[in-house]
Amino acid sequence: MNPELLVDLPLARSRTDRAALLRAEPEAVPAALADPRTRVLVVRDGGIRTDGPAGVRWYTVADVRAEAEAVLGVDAVPLDAWLLLGAEDDGARVLALRLPDHAPVPAGTGPADAAVHAPAGATRAGGAAGTGDGWASLRVVGAALDARDAGLATTAVALDAWHDRHPRCPRCGAPTRVAQAGWSRVCDVDGSEHYPRTDPAVIMAVVDDADRLLLGHAATWPEGRYSTLAGFVEAGESAEQAVRREVREETDVVVDRVEYRGSQPWPFPGSLMLGYRAHAVRTNVTVDGQEVTAARWYTRAELTAAVRAGTLLLPGRASIARALVEEWFGGRIEA
Repeated sequence: MNPELLVDLPLARSRTDRAALLRAEPEAVPAALADPRTRVLVVRDGGIRTDGPAGVRWYTVADVRAEAEAVLGVDAVPLDAWLLLGAEDDGARVLALRLPDHAPVPAGTGPADAAVHAPAGATRAGGAAGTGDGWASLRVVGAALDARDAGLATTAVALDAWHDRHPRCPRCGAPTRVAQAGWSRVCDVDGSEHYPRTDPAVIMAVVDDADRLLLGHAATWPEGRYSTLAGFVEAGESAEQAVRREVREETDVVVDRVEYRGSQPWPFPGSLMLGYRAHAVRTNVTVDGQEVTAARWYTRAELTAAVRAGTLLLPGRASIARALVEEWFGGRIEA
């Protein structure tokens, strides 16, 4: 196996300074809002504002603030709606603006291709035929973004999801307020501070002695959708133990050797996917019937035929699952 293959996964390719030292500065966000060089992306419910199928739409503060105030019907965008994502090499700050789920999407007042709208080196894609700028799920466009945009968009979606799901203190139940430029929440009742969660999950390409790949169908997926097995790491468990347990629980297949291949943030809403290759020593398949309703072994020829026939739908290109499948396959699968 090529040890470099899973290093540069979609959604895991951040090339921007996360500027962690700036977060504790009370004026970090106000200073960024006052700087005309600051770039802003807009995030809402797992989606980002785009210029087409393969590019984040970057705004100036003035553009996005004016439009956000118009669509939200307020005099000013609340300060806690802004998140500090990082800083560019030239010192310009990068912010995200969180929109409520019900809010209309800003349309953009400045020229879509203005240089100030994109961090240096960022990919900008004009709308292709039949497409246009709009609102896109990171799951869909993530694989097409360049390293900078992918990292920033993933961070914005992850933080937005965490704020949306954790408005109250887990200790006393009181409402919390945003702190550290969007990177924590503080309870003023009991004084506790809370940080974004990341839940570790394992995802594994299980391969047998005949070099066949095990794929499973989750109960909630559409017909024909198959992917590598996956599951959350339990309390008191190592990632390698979780690989063996999840494979056994979901398919009754037993694995021995487990090799780490790479990781990927998966902000839907807040997981870190730890990718593995696992070797099966018992290959009889019996699915649990609850999480996984079907599973089977594929040779490369069988997988190719099923994909071409449309009976096998593989995971999307933005996912580490697709990377694990294609690593086993030996190259890109056209599907």
